Amino acid sequence: MSLTDTIATATAFASRRGEEVQPDQEMVGMGAANLATGFFQGFAISTSASRTAVAEQSGAKSQLTGLVGASIVVVLLLFLNGLVADLPQPALAAVVIAAAISLTDFATLRRYWRVRRSALLLSVTATLGVILFGVLQGILIAIVLAVLLFFHRSWWPRGAVLGHADGLEGWHDLEDFPEAREEPGVVVYRWEAPLFFANSGSFRRQVRALADRPGTEWVIIQCEAITDIDVTAAATLETLDAELNRAGVHMAFVEMRSRLKEMALHYGLLETLDVEHFYPSMEAALEAVRAHRSPGDHPEEP
Repeated sequence: MSLTDTIATATAFASRRGEEVQPDQEMVGMGAANLATGFFQGFAISTSASRTAVAEQSGAKSQLTGLVGASIVVVLLLFLNGLVADLPQPALAAVVIAAAISLTDFATLRRYWRVRRSALLLSVTATLGVILFGVLQGILIAIVLAVLLFFHRSWWPRGAVLGHADGLEGWHDLEDFPEAREEPGVVVYRWEAPLFFANSGSFRRQVRALADRPGTEWVIIQCEAITDIDVTAAATLETLDAELNRAGVHMAFVEMRSRLKEMALHYGLLETLDVEHFYPSMEAALEAVRAHRSPGDHPEEP
């Protein structure tokens, strides 16, 4: 929790000053400080967002501020403790609250609302968790929610049928570019997530549905967004290829990462999948598809 708080605070203030935080160095520094304080029965070392905000508002420019502040505390405790003896705690709390309010970035929250509302949900949930239940509980709630959102995106990822639009380079989602054209008899499908046991069934159903479209001869999987294939997904690909072949439909793969090709070889997929159906680019795949057809097999243009 201390490390998370430290990195978050350091990153927030560094972004304001155009600086960069090295998390590894922060971890080493905190670890060394906590080891040292353990020999002297001191408190656990961590950062404080509120104290950092107070220091920034006071005009602090460097880490020397911490040494100056610690020296002043020592002097007050040893020689001038009567100065703060009668200072009410609400006054001290007001200073901390005022400094903490300065950390609120409503502009960023508005941006989250526009660009990715799940990020706004995560931010607001973490804030309410800290306010209502405490720092540790709030952080745990935020972590659990972040993990759930990650699994949701991975278990139910988005797939897209691609087409080629005039005047635009590459292939694009037909939902975004309805005017884009598909290659006759060919469905180009992009899967936008790692392919693993939890979503392989959904992948299989979607590809089967596309292969069942009238006139479909080839299903080309655009693999640029696929970052991993596990054992279960590999078995699904093998079964899917056999099902499509029985239906007279070929399956090909485009822009698959070299690491995934090595995994496919290790899984034994290339013993069932046609090794010639792996292509480095969409142009190479379509050229091979056109060459594979006999002159009389070309479907009519829509």
